[in-house]
Amino acid sequence: MMRYALLFAGWICVALAVAGAVLPLLPTTPFVLLAAWCFSRSSPRFHQWLLDQRHLGPYLRNWENGQGLTRRAKRRALIMLWLSLAASAWLTSHLGWYRLGLLIPGIFATRYLLRAKTLDDTPSEPVQK
Repeated sequence: MMRYALLFAGWICVALAVAGAVLPLLPTTPFVLLAAWCFSRSSPRFHQWLLDQRHLGPYLRNWENGQGLTRRAKRRALIMLWLSLAASAWLTSHLGWYRLGLLIPGIFATRYLLRAKTLDDTPSEPVQK
């Protein structure tokens, strides 16, 4: 039963990640990482499919190999996180406690991303002899 729940959650996360690639206020990176986690525990085939994706695969492989995220990926994730939280706060301006509640996951997600290992995304210069 848990396998099917993780498969379902993985596909929901994939759908949200795809939507996040198109919609400006929906983050992509957290949903891709969560989908990879769900698939890694429920379906090796779908997990490999996600790793083989042209645009997402390199980020996921770096993350799973312990190399971390590139500075660019971190920067984009943080910008999109705070833009989406700001938009949510603005749209719910009449709900004071809800707006305060948005800060908590935002702070923890920011802290996590800033402390996560950073992969240098600048290509190394060839050695001259």
